[in-house]
Amino acid sequence: MTTPDPSRVPEPTKPAGTATTPYKDRVYRSPAGVVGGALVLAIVAWLCIDAVVVGEGRTPWLALATMLFLGPVVFAYTLRPAVFVNDDGLRVRNPLRLIVLPWGQVASLRSGFSNEVVDDSGTKYQLWALPVSVRARSKAARQDARAARAAARADARAGQGGSLRGGAVGAADLGAGAALAADGPRRAETDRAMDELRELHERRQGEPGTQGEVTVRWAYEIIAPAVAGAVLLGVLWGLG
Repeated sequence: MTTPDPSRVPEPTKPAGTATTPYKDRVYRSPAGVVGGALVLAIVAWLCIDAVVVGEGRTPWLALATMLFLGPVVFAYTLRPAVFVNDDGLRVRNPLRLIVLPWGQVASLRSGFSNEVVDDSGTKYQLWALPVSVRARSKAARQDARAARAAARADARAGQGGSLRGGAVGAADLGAGAALAADGPRRAETDRAMDELRELHERRQGEPGTQGEVTVRWAYEIIAPAVAGAVLLGVLWGLG
Protein backbone atom coordinates (compact mmCIF):
# COMPACT_ATOMS: atom_id res chain seq x y z
CA MET A 1 0.00 0.00 0.00
CA THR A 2 2.79 2.37 0.77
CA THR A 3 5.93 2.66 -1.33
CA PRO A 4 8.63 5.31 -1.47
CA ASP A 5 7.92 7.92 -4.13
CA PRO A 6 10.96 7.91 -6.44
CA SER A 7 9.88 11.15 -8.13
CA ARG A 8 10.46 13.17 -4.97
CA VAL A 9 13.80 13.82 -3.31
CA PRO A 10 13.76 13.50 0.52
CA GLU A 11 14.40 16.70 2.40
CA PRO A 12 17.87 17.21 3.87
CA THR A 13 18.48 16.16 7.44
CA LYS A 14 17.54 18.82 9.99
CA PRO A 15 20.34 20.42 12.02
CA ALA A 16 21.42 18.79 15.27
CA GLY A 17 19.19 19.57 18.20
CA THR A 18 15.86 19.41 16.36
CA ALA A 19 13.20 17.20 17.89
CA THR A 20 12.11 15.44 14.70
CA THR A 21 13.69 13.93 11.63
CA PRO A 22 12.39 14.34 8.07
CA TYR A 23 9.59 12.05 6.97
CA LYS A 24 10.41 10.42 3.65
CA ASP A 25 8.03 11.27 0.87
CA ARG A 26 5.63 8.38 0.41
CA VAL A 27 2.82 7.55 -1.98
CA TYR A 28 -0.29 5.56 -1.08
CA ARG A 29 -2.21 3.72 -3.80
CA SER A 30 -4.81 0.98 -4.08
CA PRO A 31 -3.10 -2.13 -5.53
CA ALA A 32 -6.47 -3.64 -6.47
CA GLY A 33 -7.44 -0.46 -8.31
CA VAL A 34 -4.17 -0.34 -10.22
CA VAL A 35 -4.39 -4.00 -11.28
CA GLY A 36 -8.07 -3.79 -12.17
CA GLY A 37 -7.62 -0.56 -14.10
CA ALA A 38 -4.71 -1.95 -16.10
CA LEU A 39 -6.78 -5.01 -17.07
CA VAL A 40 -9.82 -2.95 -18.09
CA LEU A 41 -7.69 -0.56 -20.15
CA ALA A 42 -6.03 -3.51 -21.89
CA ILE A 43 -9.42 -5.03 -22.78
CA VAL A 44 -10.82 -1.70 -24.02
CA ALA A 45 -7.73 -1.06 -26.13
CA TRP A 46 -7.80 -4.57 -27.61
CA LEU A 47 -11.50 -4.44 -28.54
CA CYS A 48 -11.38 -0.90 -29.94
CA ILE A 49 -8.19 -1.41 -31.96
CA ASP A 50 -9.62 -4.63 -33.38
CA ALA A 51 -12.79 -2.75 -34.38
CA VAL A 52 -10.73 -0.01 -36.04
CA VAL A 53 -8.68 -2.53 -38.03
CA VAL A 54 -11.42 -4.88 -39.22
CA GLY A 55 -14.55 -2.71 -38.88
CA GLU A 56 -16.44 -1.15 -41.75
CA GLY A 57 -18.52 1.97 -42.19
CA ARG A 58 -18.95 3.92 -38.98
CA THR A 59 -17.57 1.13 -36.79
CA PRO A 60 -13.95 2.38 -36.71
CA TRP A 61 -15.10 5.88 -35.78
CA LEU A 62 -17.38 4.54 -33.05
CA ALA A 63 -14.49 2.47 -31.71
CA LEU A 64 -12.16 5.49 -31.65
CA ALA A 65 -14.78 7.62 -29.91
CA THR A 66 -15.40 4.88 -27.36
CA MET A 67 -11.68 4.53 -26.65
CA LEU A 68 -11.33 8.32 -26.36
CA PHE A 69 -14.17 8.40 -23.83
CA LEU A 70 -13.51 5.25 -21.79
CA GLY A 71 -9.71 5.48 -21.67
CA PRO A 72 -9.48 8.68 -19.57
CA VAL A 73 -12.46 7.68 -17.40
CA VAL A 74 -11.03 4.25 -16.50
CA PHE A 75 -7.58 5.73 -15.94
CA ALA A 76 -8.99 8.49 -13.71
CA TYR A 77 -10.87 6.15 -11.39
CA THR A 78 -8.33 3.31 -11.17
CA LEU A 79 -4.72 4.24 -11.97
CA ARG A 80 -4.72 7.97 -11.18
CA PRO A 81 -5.78 8.10 -7.49
CA ALA A 82 -2.85 8.50 -5.09
CA VAL A 83 -1.98 10.25 -1.84
CA PHE A 84 1.49 11.81 -1.63
CA VAL A 85 2.73 12.57 1.88
CA ASN A 86 5.75 14.42 3.27
CA ASP A 87 6.71 16.67 6.18
CA ASP A 88 4.87 19.64 4.67
CA GLY A 89 1.46 18.11 3.99
CA LEU A 90 -0.72 15.99 1.72
CA ARG A 91 -1.09 15.99 -2.03
CA VAL A 92 -4.33 14.14 -2.81
CA ARG A 93 -4.74 13.06 -6.42
CA ASN A 94 -8.37 12.08 -6.90
CA PRO A 95 -10.00 11.08 -10.23
CA LEU A 96 -10.84 14.62 -11.35
CA ARG A 97 -9.00 16.88 -8.90
CA LEU A 98 -5.61 17.49 -7.33
CA ILE A 99 -5.79 18.83 -3.78
CA VAL A 100 -2.75 20.14 -1.88
CA LEU A 101 -3.27 20.46 1.88
CA PRO A 102 -0.49 21.75 4.18
CA TRP A 103 -0.57 19.99 7.57
CA GLY A 104 -1.42 23.31 9.23
CA GLN A 105 -4.68 23.44 7.24
CA VAL A 106 -5.74 19.85 8.01
CA ALA A 107 -8.39 19.68 10.75
CA SER A 108 -8.83 15.91 10.88
CA LEU A 109 -8.52 12.61 9.03
CA ARG A 110 -11.72 10.57 9.24
CA SER A 111 -12.46 6.91 8.60
CA GLY A 112 -16.01 5.66 8.18
CA PHE A 113 -17.57 4.27 5.03
CA SER A 114 -14.78 6.17 3.25
CA ASN A 115 -11.48 7.75 4.27
CA GLU A 116 -11.56 11.55 4.20
CA VAL A 117 -9.41 14.56 5.07
CA VAL A 118 -11.13 17.67 6.43
CA ASP A 119 -9.54 21.12 6.20
CA ASP A 120 -9.95 23.99 8.67
CA SER A 121 -12.88 25.42 6.71
CA GLY A 122 -14.81 22.16 7.11
CA THR A 123 -14.45 21.06 3.48
CA LYS A 124 -14.12 17.30 3.10
CA TYR A 125 -11.99 15.57 0.47
CA GLN A 126 -12.32 11.85 -0.10
CA LEU A 127 -9.12 9.82 -0.32
CA TRP A 128 -9.85 7.66 -3.37
CA ALA A 129 -6.45 5.97 -3.12
CA LEU A 130 -7.33 4.60 0.35
CA PRO A 131 -10.68 2.85 -0.07
CA VAL A 132 -12.33 1.36 3.00
CA SER A 133 -12.61 -2.44 2.94
CA VAL A 134 -15.24 -3.84 5.31
CA ARG A 135 -14.01 -7.34 4.44
CA ALA A 136 -10.44 -6.48 5.48
CA ARG A 137 -11.67 -4.97 8.73
CA SER A 138 -13.73 -8.08 9.50
CA LYS A 139 -10.76 -10.32 8.75
CA ALA A 140 -8.51 -8.31 11.10
CA ALA A 141 -11.18 -8.47 13.82
CA ARG A 142 -11.45 -12.27 13.46
CA GLN A 143 -7.67 -12.65 13.71
CA ASP A 144 -7.64 -10.53 16.86
CA ALA A 145 -10.41 -12.65 18.38
CA ARG A 146 -8.51 -15.88 17.64
CA ALA A 147 -5.31 -14.46 19.14
CA ALA A 148 -7.20 -13.31 22.24
CA ARG A 149 -8.73 -16.78 22.71
CA ALA A 150 -5.28 -18.36 22.31
CA ALA A 151 -3.83 -16.02 24.93
CA ALA A 152 -6.70 -16.86 27.30
CA ARG A 153 -6.06 -20.59 26.88
CA ALA A 154 -2.36 -20.05 27.57
CA ASP A 155 -3.16 -18.13 30.76
CA ALA A 156 -5.52 -20.88 31.91
CA ARG A 157 -2.94 -23.63 31.32
CA ALA A 158 -0.26 -21.61 33.06
CA GLY A 159 -2.50 -21.25 36.10
CA GLN A 160 -3.26 -24.99 36.20
CA GLY A 161 0.30 -26.17 35.61
CA GLY A 162 -0.83 -28.12 32.52
CA SER A 163 0.25 -31.50 31.18
CA LEU A 164 3.25 -32.15 28.93
CA ARG A 165 1.08 -32.08 25.82
CA GLY A 166 -0.98 -29.19 27.13
CA GLY A 167 2.21 -27.30 27.90
CA ALA A 168 3.36 -27.59 24.29
CA VAL A 169 0.04 -26.33 23.00
CA GLY A 170 0.03 -23.63 25.64
CA ALA A 171 3.40 -22.40 24.42
CA ALA A 172 1.93 -21.84 20.97
CA ASP A 173 -1.05 -20.05 22.49
CA LEU A 174 1.29 -17.95 24.61
CA GLY A 175 3.22 -16.97 21.49
CA ALA A 176 0.02 -15.84 19.80
CA GLY A 177 -0.93 -13.80 22.84
CA ALA A 178 2.53 -12.24 23.07
CA ALA A 179 2.40 -11.28 19.38
CA LEU A 180 -0.98 -9.61 19.92
CA ALA A 181 0.35 -7.69 22.92
CA ALA A 182 3.48 -6.58 21.07
CA ASP A 183 1.86 -5.55 17.78
CA GLY A 184 -1.44 -4.33 19.15
CA PRO A 185 -4.81 -5.05 17.53
CA ARG A 186 -4.63 -5.99 13.88
CA ARG A 187 -5.77 -3.32 11.46
CA ALA A 188 -6.88 -3.34 7.84
CA GLU A 189 -4.21 -2.03 5.48
CA THR A 190 -5.96 1.23 4.68
CA ASP A 191 -6.72 1.77 8.37
CA ARG A 192 -3.01 1.40 9.16
CA ALA A 193 -2.25 3.97 6.46
CA MET A 194 -4.74 6.39 8.02
CA ASP A 195 -3.10 5.83 11.43
CA GLU A 196 0.25 6.82 9.91
CA LEU A 197 -1.27 9.97 8.42
CA ARG A 198 -2.87 10.95 11.73
CA GLU A 199 0.39 10.44 13.60
CA LEU A 200 2.32 12.60 11.14
CA HIS A 201 -0.42 15.25 11.22
CA GLU A 202 -0.22 15.47 15.02
CA ARG A 203 3.54 15.92 14.86
CA ARG A 204 3.67 18.45 12.05
CA GLN A 205 0.52 20.58 12.15
CA GLY A 206 2.06 23.30 14.32
CA GLU A 207 5.38 23.61 12.48
CA PRO A 208 6.13 26.89 10.64
CA GLY A 209 6.81 25.13 7.33
CA THR A 210 3.41 23.42 7.27
CA GLN A 211 1.27 26.55 7.01
CA GLY A 212 -0.24 27.80 3.78
CA GLU A 213 -3.38 27.65 1.68
CA VAL A 214 -5.34 24.67 0.42
CA THR A 215 -5.22 24.53 -3.38
CA VAL A 216 -7.53 22.57 -5.66
CA ARG A 217 -6.92 22.03 -9.38
CA TRP A 218 -9.28 20.26 -11.77
CA ALA A 219 -7.74 17.54 -13.95
CA TYR A 220 -8.57 19.05 -17.33
CA GLU A 221 -6.17 16.62 -18.98
CA ILE A 222 -8.67 13.90 -17.99
CA ILE A 223 -11.90 15.85 -18.41
CA ALA A 224 -11.20 17.30 -21.87
CA PRO A 225 -10.61 14.03 -23.81
CA ALA A 226 -13.46 12.26 -21.97
CA VAL A 227 -15.89 15.06 -22.90
CA ALA A 228 -14.60 15.08 -26.48
CA GLY A 229 -15.13 11.33 -26.74
CA ALA A 230 -18.64 11.59 -25.30
CA VAL A 231 -19.57 14.37 -27.74
CA LEU A 232 -18.17 12.41 -30.68
CA LEU A 233 -20.13 9.32 -29.62
CA GLY A 234 -23.30 11.38 -29.39
CA VAL A 235 -22.77 12.87 -32.83
CA LEU A 236 -22.07 9.49 -34.42
CA TRP A 237 -25.14 7.90 -32.83
CA GLY A 238 -27.23 10.91 -33.82
CA LEU A 239 -26.14 10.60 -37.44
CA GLY A 240 -26.84 6.89 -37.48
